Amino acid sequence: MKNWMLLLILAAVGLAFYEQSKPKPSPIIMAVAVAIFMFGIMKFSSKLPSKHKDENDDDVSKRG
Repeated sequence: MKNWMLLLILAAVGLAFYEQSKPKPSPIIMAVAVAIFMFGIMKFSSKLPSKHKDENDDDVSKRG
Protein backbone atom coordinates (compact mmCIF):
# COMPACT_ATOMS: atom_id res chain seq x y z
CA MET A 1 0.00 0.00 0.00
CA LYS A 2 2.78 2.42 0.90
CA ASN A 3 4.53 1.78 -2.42
CA TRP A 4 1.39 2.64 -4.39
CA MET A 5 0.81 5.81 -2.40
CA LEU A 6 4.41 6.91 -2.81
CA LEU A 7 4.27 6.21 -6.54
CA LEU A 8 0.99 8.13 -6.84
CA ILE A 9 2.41 11.09 -4.93
CA LEU A 10 5.53 11.21 -7.10
CA ALA A 11 3.47 10.93 -10.29
CA ALA A 12 1.25 13.83 -9.20
CA VAL A 13 4.29 15.98 -8.40
CA GLY A 14 5.87 15.08 -11.74
CA LEU A 15 2.67 15.90 -13.61
CA ALA A 16 2.34 19.24 -11.83
CA PHE A 17 5.94 20.23 -12.59
CA TYR A 18 5.61 19.11 -16.21
CA GLU A 19 2.37 21.03 -16.65
CA GLN A 20 3.86 24.13 -15.02
CA SER A 21 6.76 24.12 -17.50
CA LYS A 22 4.39 24.52 -20.47
CA PRO A 23 3.83 27.98 -21.95
CA LYS A 24 0.10 27.77 -21.11
CA PRO A 25 -0.48 25.35 -18.20
CA SER A 26 -3.98 24.01 -17.74
CA PRO A 27 -5.44 25.02 -14.37
CA ILE A 28 -7.65 21.91 -14.33
CA ILE A 29 -4.69 19.54 -14.66
CA MET A 30 -2.81 21.49 -12.00
CA ALA A 31 -5.78 21.31 -9.62
CA VAL A 32 -6.18 17.57 -10.19
CA ALA A 33 -2.45 17.01 -9.59
CA VAL A 34 -2.56 19.01 -6.35
CA ALA A 35 -5.69 17.15 -5.20
CA ILE A 36 -4.07 13.77 -5.90
CA PHE A 37 -0.93 14.90 -4.07
CA MET A 38 -2.91 16.05 -1.02
CA PHE A 39 -5.02 12.86 -0.95
CA GLY A 40 -1.88 10.73 -1.27
CA ILE A 41 -0.08 12.54 1.54
CA MET A 42 -3.16 12.25 3.76
CA LYS A 43 -3.44 8.49 3.18
CA PHE A 44 0.31 7.97 3.54
CA SER A 45 0.56 9.93 6.79
CA SER A 46 -2.41 8.14 8.33
CA LYS A 47 -0.42 4.88 8.15
CA LEU A 48 2.55 6.31 10.08
CA PRO A 49 2.58 5.79 13.83
CA SER A 50 2.46 8.84 16.08
CA LYS A 51 5.79 10.05 17.41
CA HIS A 52 4.25 11.14 20.73
CA LYS A 53 1.79 8.29 21.28
CA ASP A 54 3.57 6.93 24.37
CA GLU A 55 3.96 10.39 25.89
CA ASN A 56 0.24 11.12 25.42
CA ASP A 57 -0.73 7.84 27.11
CA ASP A 58 1.43 8.70 30.13
CA ASP A 59 -0.13 12.15 30.47
CA VAL A 60 -3.63 10.71 30.61
CA SER A 61 -2.72 8.18 33.31
CA LYS A 62 -1.04 10.87 35.47
CA ARG A 63 -4.15 13.10 35.44
CA GLY A 64 -6.67 10.51 36.47
